[in-house]
Amino acid sequence: MEKNNERRIEIAHGSGGKKSVELIGEIRKILREGSSWKNTDDDGAVFEWKGKKLVFTTDAFIVDPIFFPGGDIGKLATCGTINDLAMMGAQPLGLSLSLVIEEGFSWQNLRKIIRSINQISQKEKVPIVTGDTKVTEKGKLDKIEITTAGVGIAQFVLSNEGAQAGDLVITSGDLGKHGAALLAKRFGSVNEIKSDCQPLNRPIKKVAPFLTSAKDPTRGGLAAVLNEVAEKSKVKIVLDEDKIPFQKEVSALASLLGIDKLALPSEGRFVATVSARQAKKVVNCLKKFNRQAGVIGRVEKGKGVYLKTKVGTLRKVETPEGKLIPRIC
Repeated sequence: MEKNNERRIEIAHGSGGKKSVELIGEIRKILREGSSWKNTDDDGAVFEWKGKKLVFTTDAFIVDPIFFPGGDIGKLATCGTINDLAMMGAQPLGLSLSLVIEEGFSWQNLRKIIRSINQISQKEKVPIVTGDTKVTEKGKLDKIEITTAGVGIAQFVLSNEGAQAGDLVITSGDLGKHGAALLAKRFGSVNEIKSDCQPLNRPIKKVAPFLTSAKDPTRGGLAAVLNEVAEKSKVKIVLDEDKIPFQKEVSALASLLGIDKLALPSEGRFVATVSARQAKKVVNCLKKFNRQAGVIGRVEKGKGVYLKTKVGTLRKVETPEGKLIPRIC
């Protein structure tokens, strides 16, 4: 019999906040025994092969709904793994694709999902090179789950621990649209917000040599990712509320639902740190991809993440806690 006080996995462990950090930390603690892999705290692991730096990453995707404004689970899975490689400074060579499908799933919907995957694959010239398919009994899975893995080559590796005092914090575009799009769809909002889901390998390739750290704000949004960067880099990050770009519909939805928009996830944006002397060059380059790209804060000596509000006060930005927005990626 199971003990009543045995620890259990909660839905919050998958939401990208403090519980997720706890879960991943427990798993890493066990897997690190006897391991010599590098950069295992980042979006991918790195190893040397014939003088080259190979980056390997993997991710699993469950999302509700599986079709949403701006994409579907197939596009999300493909972009997500390409982006994890991109955040490490790697250009992807190829992806694997594994599908677990619930009995009774629509053939028509499956074809739509596979076409979405192929569209990104062809456009970005990143082939799907291997994979697997399983079908499970009705009721054992909610529609479909996709796992993708990817390998890429990096000239130099970006890490979450490279931010330095004096750097500026930049975003590649407006934030939070993926989480807002799924929430709007679930609650039947009349304001159709399109997910920002898109690959990031092209924009980051142009600016990667000038960055000191980079991360895409997926689960847990800007709040989670910058707390991670600040902790690993042992620095303090101060954001300027007036400069963080959120579409007005995103801000309105977050306010209506009582959600901190800093915790809303994006699936086609990244935040990065860059030296002050290189920031203008980087922002100008990123604006060619998204006009909302810009400086949103600065890195200082100290620790933690803070928001300079519109009235001039400093508010501490914590890593999100509890059940945030489940099944967004």
